[in-house]
Amino acid sequence: MDGTTGAAAVDGERRQLVNVAYRLLGSATEAEDAVQDAYARWYGLPNGRREEIESPGAWLTTVTGRICLDLLGSARARRERYVGVWLPEPLPDRIEWEHGGRVVHAPGPASPAGPGGSASPTDPADQIVLDESVAMALLVVLESMTPAERVAFVLHDVFRYPFAEIAGVLGRSSSACKQLAASARRRVGVVRTPVTAADRAEVVRHVKQAWENKDIAALVGLLDPDAVMTADGGGMVGTVLRPVEGGARIAQYMVAIADRAPGLELLERSVNGVPGLVARRDGVVMTVAAFDIADGQVTRIWAIRNPEKLRSWAREQ
Repeated sequence: MDGTTGAAAVDGERRQLVNVAYRLLGSATEAEDAVQDAYARWYGLPNGRREEIESPGAWLTTVTGRICLDLLGSARARRERYVGVWLPEPLPDRIEWEHGGRVVHAPGPASPAGPGGSASPTDPADQIVLDESVAMALLVVLESMTPAERVAFVLHDVFRYPFAEIAGVLGRSSSACKQLAASARRRVGVVRTPVTAADRAEVVRHVKQAWENKDIAALVGLLDPDAVMTADGGGMVGTVLRPVEGGARIAQYMVAIADRAPGLELLERSVNGVPGLVARRDGVVMTVAAFDIADGQVTRIWAIRNPEKLRSWAREQ
């Protein structure tokens, strides 16, 4: 293929790479930076070296994976300096968000491995496919894994890369990579009975109504007695620094927030592909809340308030 066609094919890998990197890092911004770094290394190769590479996509994936592995290795030290609990960056459903939450019939997104084209949206979050592998519940579990476990799990179980290729990313044998992926699966734990999107949306809608009405009793009924709420303000906005445990305590905390924030508007929006809530005040998104639901009750709430993690939510029209 000629140079123009080759460049287009290489640039067409960007969406796939951003999808991989986001699942590895939990941050759309860091994912884009990692991919940019990988491309810089690709175009920094001598022309003859690039021509020798049979699969530029595989090369870019390997390099992106290694960059993410290094970032994950240094993340622990950075998280120790983070104020409060660090949570992954939440992603909006762009079509839903920009149409005010109305259902818009449009072609579904391509799979992570599908063609992405060479266009590069301003916001890297626009390139990320929303599916079960970016649900907040799974991303939080991924944070508990070692960097090597996370890379092995994401590349193999999510993107179906063979262990022979993953070995090249991790610098380990294929059998060692298999063991890492198996260990990661154990961290993910037993898969519960799936909750349909409609059932999730119904529970979230009831939470929204009870919250707006400051109805503690209704909230307690919607929250599992052992529910946990975790908030991430990054030290930039006020929020609890430790998880709030217990349905009754969470309900009281939610009502207290409503009392202290008159004019707070709650919106039902998809968060990382599943029903969630967005709290907005004077047109500015203040909080994005993701939920984990089982047996008709909320078991986990993740409230992201760090403004730096809410930039993708600032484009509603």
